[in-house]
Amino acid sequence: MIKINLLPVRAAKKKETAIQQLVIAGGVVVLIAVVVTSLYLVRRAQVTSTKADITSATGKINELKKKIGKLEELKAMKTQVKKKLDVLAQLRKNKTGPAQRLASLSDLAPDQLWLTNYNESGQNVKISGIAFTEELIARFMRALETSNDFMSVELLVSEQAELGGTKLKKFDMSMKLQSSPTESPVGPAVKK
Repeated sequence: MIKINLLPVRAAKKKETAIQQLVIAGGVVVLIAVVVTSLYLVRRAQVTSTKADITSATGKINELKKKIGKLEELKAMKTQVKKKLDVLAQLRKNKTGPAQRLASLSDLAPDQLWLTNYNESGQNVKISGIAFTEELIARFMRALETSNDFMSVELLVSEQAELGGTKLKKFDMSMKLQSSPTESPVGPAVKK
């Protein structure tokens, strides 16, 4: 009978199988390494791209902040100019009012009657002064009633005072301002 020794064949097959398994395992490891490396490179490219986008967006934000700063500065300048224009308009409006009324008072006051105080608040006016006689005060009141600037003239106080050894009449009056024809009684008209 012939005996065949199969041990070296089995050992050779085992060795061959082990080599195949090692080659397959090595191939799998290399394949996994390639996949992981490619995923790493893709992620790194995405991170780099995202960082570039963030840098670009930060630059745009800084530019916009500068523009917003300029815009805020322009708004502040606009409000300052508007305030100045409002003040100028108010000055133009009041240019003739109080100055004209004071000139009118000066013209209406008779000789030997002097005004010592003038107070205007809204439509109400209070004046104080001194005169030589009560007749001068009465003449001044009539002149005020007939003027175009004042109405409802009322004598509040008339008393005797001594100034420098001379007896004079000290007086206080109140009156209202006449509404000018350009002003409406309710307020300025609103244009639409």
